[in-house]
Amino acid sequence: MTKGDFSMIYFDNAATTRQKPNEVVQAVTEALCLLGNAGRGAHEATLQASRTIYDTRRKLAEFFHAESPERMVFTGNATESLNIAIKGLLNPGDHVITTQLEHNSVLRPLYEMEEKGVELTIVKADVQGRCSIADMEAAIRPETKAIICTHGSNVTGNLVDIAAIGAMTQKYGILFVVDASQTAGVFPIDVQAMHIDILCFTGHKSLLGPQGTGGLYVRTGLQLRPLKSGGSGVQTYSKKHPQQMPTALEAGTLNGHGIAGLDAALDYLKQTGMDEIREKEQTLMWQFYEGIRDISGVKIYGDFSQKNRCPIVSFNIGDYDSAEVSDELYEGWEISTRPGGHCAPLMHEALGTVEQGAVRFSFSHYNTEQEVGTAIEAVRELAEE
Repeated sequence: MTKGDFSMIYFDNAATTRQKPNEVVQAVTEALCLLGNAGRGAHEATLQASRTIYDTRRKLAEFFHAESPERMVFTGNATESLNIAIKGLLNPGDHVITTQLEHNSVLRPLYEMEEKGVELTIVKADVQGRCSIADMEAAIRPETKAIICTHGSNVTGNLVDIAAIGAMTQKYGILFVVDASQTAGVFPIDVQAMHIDILCFTGHKSLLGPQGTGGLYVRTGLQLRPLKSGGSGVQTYSKKHPQQMPTALEAGTLNGHGIAGLDAALDYLKQTGMDEIREKEQTLMWQFYEGIRDISGVKIYGDFSQKNRCPIVSFNIGDYDSAEVSDELYEGWEISTRPGGHCAPLMHEALGTVEQGAVRFSFSHYNTEQEVGTAIEAVRELAEE
């Protein structure tokens, strides 16, 4: 495959959106040629980097309805954001609640903290991959410090009602940490209205930015222990890393070139319209779901009773290993999908697919109805073999 060749039918957008807006590509290219190191001098190259980073910070604050740009912290991805949130928030003796829906970027840091004395409750999901908010509430106890959960499952596409959970955490005076990896950029998120204390996100999925970009929002008045310390460009002679936000959580050189691309992506989302993008992606998802759901041998996972859901369809064909089906789709039709466990082991336990995994299709607004039609026929042919 040559550079810029989009002849492959790409349905792995929940892992990363491969096709980016042209404006993003151009912004990264220009940044590679022009930007210096933000906060490390007063010449034009470093000042331009600082302006770009601040401009992106301001747009993210507006996008997520944060109190101010200073509450937006840049990271390399959602995994780093979640590690900062979890390891910077919890202490031995604290109790934390999470769910079976979670990605390993939530689970593994929580398991590490559990080894250090944090008590962990994992709320179970049903066979459709849904967790009960009532079960979350029942798990709350006096030493509960936080609920940490995803906004949308990367396996089933089920949405979680984070507004309702936020209201509940507000009621009990506990903290609410949200993993928005699958939803930031395609579903509206208002951190203040939804009572979200920490929002973790990545730039390379539905925000349509480059890989190596991500961030977190931290509510005003909430302090986290930094995951890293080191160079900051300010307070050089202090033995301690600066405590003011966002510098407190941003040790080292930021990915200015990637952030320039994220800046352009945010402009694209605003101009194109997040609602329009979501409607297109959901339309393609429903076209695919309706096209394969009655094929003999196909089993689809997740709750499709709700129209509003992430643009994801995961399924299996009979007893075939999901990796085998995914390979056949690529070799026969050049259709790219994601098989296996999707870094969400507890979700697959709930679905009963630990051994088989599942074939995941995830849609972008750059996909077409014709591509979806080809995918439906491919699944039909494979199921008939």
